[in-house]
Amino acid sequence: MEVLERVEAHIRAGELIPPGAEVTCLVSGGPDSTCLWHVLGELGYRVRAVHVHHGLRGAEADADAEHCAAAFAAEVIHAPSAGNEAELRAVRYELTEGQGLRATGHTASDQVETILYRLVSSGSTRGIRARRADGVVRPLLPLWREETEAYCAAHGLEWRMDTSNPGTKRGLIRERLMPLLEELDPRARANLLALAAERPRLPRGLEASLVELLSSREGTRSADLGGGIRAVRAYDTLRLEGSVEWGPWRLETDAPGLVVRPRRPGDRLAGRSRKVQDVLVDAKVPRGERDAWPLVATEEGEVVAVAGLEEAPGWEGTVRVSREDG
Repeated sequence: MEVLERVEAHIRAGELIPPGAEVTCLVSGGPDSTCLWHVLGELGYRVRAVHVHHGLRGAEADADAEHCAAAFAAEVIHAPSAGNEAELRAVRYELTEGQGLRATGHTASDQVETILYRLVSSGSTRGIRARRADGVVRPLLPLWREETEAYCAAHGLEWRMDTSNPGTKRGLIRERLMPLLEELDPRARANLLALAAERPRLPRGLEASLVELLSSREGTRSADLGGGIRAVRAYDTLRLEGSVEWGPWRLETDAPGLVVRPRRPGDRLAGRSRKVQDVLVDAKVPRGERDAWPLVATEEGEVVAVAGLEEAPGWEGTVRVSREDG
């Protein structure tokens, strides 16, 4: 019962799936997606399954598709092959866009592997999001991989193993790096997972430039921070000109005198009585993401845009927004 309670608490905390709603599980046949399919059904959600068949492993992949069709009554979608893991994932999400709310079997183990890979490859500790902007949700993030396998075994659920996994980047991390890190310190996995809960930091070089800028005693000073970003300090205020990166967001504007900041108590859209809190709630932004959602405001504090969601009257099209999801 503990697994069900933990998954349900995670779903409720992040507002991932409305109570009793229909959800499509993207199933591979492995223990994680098998656990996902069964757990969501046990929690009272109306579950259907889809298996995307890339055909990369010949007879083994065919057998996976047949297993998913038989075990989950899954719809099998045949997909073109792609080059790497990220491209394959993008194809799966693209081909299932019309399937409503979709759930994937990403676990805490996947979270740790993602953080470790991004830390090594780009210096980022950004993890897997519980909910993507396109509606893909990850209900199993509180569980470790060994827990999904134990759950399947306890409920007599058969699963398939992908023999190509050890040859992937994730497989390298899983089979070789993580055992070495846990040998170095048994707390390695838990400490890496904790990084997912931390707020994104500025790149080190950019952070150093801003610290130097803010510590200057000059009345007005500016610094080119790279990537089209320029910071200007005028006595006790700081504004960014050009484009701004805020976590996974990129915001651009040609209008002068705008700043990017998180929400504050009582924030409302300029010229309207509508609260920023209501904009976020109506857009179903998970509670855990609301405090980090970027707002664009004037230097006087008036909110002119809630990034990607709503703009104040007269400010339409002023801010160009793009977002990269994990």
